[in-house]
Amino acid sequence: MKKYNVAILGATGAVGQEFLRLIEERNFPFAELKLLASKRSAGKKINFMGKEYTVEEATKDSFAGVQIALFAGGAASKEFAHDAVAAGAVVIDNSSAFRMDKDVPLVVPEVNPQAIATHHGIIANPNCSTIIMVMALKPLYDKAKIKRIVVSTYQAVSGGGKEAMAELEEQVNDIVAGKEVTPKILPGAALAKHYQIAFNLIPQIDVFKDNLYTKEEMKMVDETKKIMGDDKLRITATTVRVPVYRSHAESVNVEFAAPISVDEAKKAIADFPGVILRDNPAEMEYPMPLFTSGKDDVEVGRLRVDESIDNGLNFWVCGDQIRKGAALNALQIAEYMIEHDMI
Repeated sequence: MKKYNVAILGATGAVGQEFLRLIEERNFPFAELKLLASKRSAGKKINFMGKEYTVEEATKDSFAGVQIALFAGGAASKEFAHDAVAAGAVVIDNSSAFRMDKDVPLVVPEVNPQAIATHHGIIANPNCSTIIMVMALKPLYDKAKIKRIVVSTYQAVSGGGKEAMAELEEQVNDIVAGKEVTPKILPGAALAKHYQIAFNLIPQIDVFKDNLYTKEEMKMVDETKKIMGDDKLRITATTVRVPVYRSHAESVNVEFAAPISVDEAKKAIADFPGVILRDNPAEMEYPMPLFTSGKDDVEVGRLRVDESIDNGLNFWVCGDQIRKGAALNALQIAEYMIEHDMI
């Protein structure tokens, strides 16, 4: 099998570390591996598959000879993506920098793999909460066209990175020990105010926009329309940070243009790649972050008729934000390109 020179930008962060785990787990065909990060993280040593790698500071010259550049996200994407493309690499980017660019495909391989062929060097990985939702929506959309979606998310602190995960642990320990909690990260490190996340919920992810929705909420609206190729979809979202380490959960209400039964919906979901149907109310079986953390598949359950509207269904979906919601989806894009001789 042909092997490829791979660079990981943001190699020391949560998503970068997940890239490494998945490359090993999935036996990804790499020849040379370059680990890149900010100046602050440069020089760190990472042992991977029996070899010690030194993390290098990312510069515009870092991508010479690289064929696949996996960007873990953040401001570095805008700074270095075009340099990587100019050097001959295909960039698969986990940031929001290029997602709504009309010339950049926004891809979930199980949902819209055909979009990959339209790339001009950069392929965008969707937002984590969007990926998890469209994995459940696509098999239903193919059965009966969707008119409207109402989604409320319950997003793990992993979405805020390693620092947010550490803050949750620190706060829980402080509260148990009777110490005062001093929040520093959530809802966002760069925001003016911070709130305790331990034993709390925060109904803000990212900044508020002029329409009073947060940026995270509007990502779900705009990205879902682009991925599904349907600008007429009506979508409204409320995104909430919850005190869970990994794996986002979402409550989704869908209105269809035509009738679809619960049994039809269950079969469509169960047959869809990358999705597991976990729906047995009689045995109290349904998706939870406890089951999906560290797993590749998205789980769907609690399917039931919305009795308040015509052609409506409710369901509950959970998926690991760092895996399918980020690193795994990006790696699957690269795997698809390799399989179809697109690199």
